[in-house]
Amino acid sequence: MIGPRDHPSPPVARVAVLIPALNEERSLPLVLRDLPRDLITQILVVDNGSDDRTAEVARAGGACAVVEPRRGYGSACLRGLAELGRWPGGPPEVVVFLDADYSDHPEQLPALVGPILGGSHDLVLGSRLSGRRERGAMPPQSVWGNRLACALMRLLFGARYTDLGPFRAIRWDALERLGMRDRDYGWTIEMQIKAARIGLRVTEVPVSYRRRVGTSKISGTVRGTVLAGSKILLTIARYALEPRVPASRPAADLQDAAAR
Repeated sequence: MIGPRDHPSPPVARVAVLIPALNEERSLPLVLRDLPRDLITQILVVDNGSDDRTAEVARAGGACAVVEPRRGYGSACLRGLAELGRWPGGPPEVVVFLDADYSDHPEQLPALVGPILGGSHDLVLGSRLSGRRERGAMPPQSVWGNRLACALMRLLFGARYTDLGPFRAIRWDALERLGMRDRDYGWTIEMQIKAARIGLRVTEVPVSYRRRVGTSKISGTVRGTVLAGSKILLTIARYALEPRVPASRPAADLQDAAAR
């Protein structure tokens, strides 16, 4: 299913990589090139309304591509999950979320899926703050914002995180239990808060991080930084005040959420 560079033998588990992308025609080929194809059964790029050749280069690189015109990181993720849920043969066992800007190192994917495939964890987070970061890869406001958010989650939810990094892997059945809803900047922190609240087995692994190709749409602009920071703090406050843990939802609801 992953195109012209298929692995020579099927992996032991169905692992899908979901890549939200907005105007990433320059960086996306590098991401696809460095993915360890022997561990992956599906690569899905969700073009979040690009006005460049993002979808075209995704298909040329051996990935499937769909378009989600409603802007927002969470919108792209929800659309991608809905597509994976309808995949021939059923949904994957593990979903890896990876950005399209080539700031993460795709070749480190085995470190994220290993604890899940080994049966010890449900969610594995790639921590940029405990890994090796290229100078300038994360501006100071991103570093301190992540640290503040993690400190608040520890205080309010007892969750010991070091980062809100987008490079992460999760079991499909655990993802269903989370009932993800956020459509923009709150996606990653919603996942981490809900994982703590329902008791998922979570671990972090250090990942390397480099300067992205092109300009960041969040930390690279004042508007993006303010909006993202505000949404993260509001998300923490909302779940801190919510008295009940969200109920589990069946797989079909992932498709319903993408349609809303």
